[in-house]
Amino acid sequence: MAEVQEITAFIENGQLEKAMAAYQDILANGSDEEKFLLSEELFRFGFMEETGALLENLLKSYPDEGELHVLLAETWIELGKEEEAILSLEKVKADDPSFPQALLLLADVYQMEGLYEVSENKLLEAKRILPSEPVIDFALGELYSHQGKLWEAIQYYETVLKSSEEIGGVNLNQRMAETLSAGGSFEDALHYYEKAIDQKLEINTLFGFAFTALQAGYNKTAIEKFEELKALDPEYHSLYLYLAKSYEREEMIEEAFETVKLGIDQDDFNKELYFYGGKLALKLPDEEAAEKLLREAIALDPGFTECVLVLNKLLLMQERHKDVLDLLHEADLNEEEEPQLLWDEAVAYQHIEDFSQALNKYHLAYTFFKDNKEFLTDFGYFLIEEGKMDEAAEIFSKLVEKEPGNEEFRELLDRLSENQ
Repeated sequence: MAEVQEITAFIENGQLEKAMAAYQDILANGSDEEKFLLSEELFRFGFMEETGALLENLLKSYPDEGELHVLLAETWIELGKEEEAILSLEKVKADDPSFPQALLLLADVYQMEGLYEVSENKLLEAKRILPSEPVIDFALGELYSHQGKLWEAIQYYETVLKSSEEIGGVNLNQRMAETLSAGGSFEDALHYYEKAIDQKLEINTLFGFAFTALQAGYNKTAIEKFEELKALDPEYHSLYLYLAKSYEREEMIEEAFETVKLGIDQDDFNKELYFYGGKLALKLPDEEAAEKLLREAIALDPGFTECVLVLNKLLLMQERHKDVLDLLHEADLNEEEEPQLLWDEAVAYQHIEDFSQALNKYHLAYTFFKDNKEFLTDFGYFLIEEGKMDEAAEIFSKLVEKEPGNEEFRELLDRLSENQ
């Protein structure tokens, strides 16, 4: 055993040549006990190839020793040799004490390969052997959670929590909270988030708590937790957008806007922060700041359709029709995917008196908005201005069908019909 301790000391002191020389000596001449103990130490230090060689050597003498097959399989998994791991695990006999552990490892490997049904079968077989083993229940919870079978996952996590709040370094209260939140049970999730944070304060858990509180409509709790997270780690970029949304829901628009600015200071390539900041600025109202922020977002992503639409709306309201057209021509957008852009262009061309282009855009947009009253109104009046009375009559006929009590539309339709 002294030689094993010596190898460990060599590794810890960075004397790898001496460690490997001593390892070779044990591999060739050491006792079985020395080989086993050294394999455990080398596995701990990450020397997987050497660990595998020792275990394979031992298996020549103990071919039916399940523990050795399990340890070798763990080594192969670390080396990315899943097929070899499966072959090793399948050699563990059903009456071996290591058989449940072999089933757990097989389940892990099959899950990694996407064979979820096979993985589930291995875990259920292990549970039949050890029905009260929390590690097996936890593994089933993890498998079902990974598959999106949240109800099943919750049942197994609940079972584990009856005996333990942590397995393999995993905070079970946090897992439970995340799973409930993913399933839309936000209020139930908050209870487990509180327990998870009491168990261990960790920034990702705190973010999850705050985000779930926001989803559940507990805006003040969300603000409190996001602010706590900001104090702990101001570089946690994801918090700023949701903290701002929490403030906005409480109608604290200035606080929301200041939060966005802080977020941009931390992450100046986050288009969502600029976009959200622009929308908040419109509420303040500060149209100049809104335009600046919206343009920053579009500069980061010229295909940011939602942002272009908001800026378009602002520019149209300000009657800056040429700027609308410049923006649409500069942006990298597909008008057919967002037909509102066609409508915006039609209005802009109409106001700069490029009537041919306006008519073209109105016709293209009509395919998408033929049942939209506001669009039909814009289009109908434009057609009258252009002297296209027959087309205008068709449009106002549709409008009268939609609003038979609208006297203005009815009178216009009557006059248009008289002129046909």
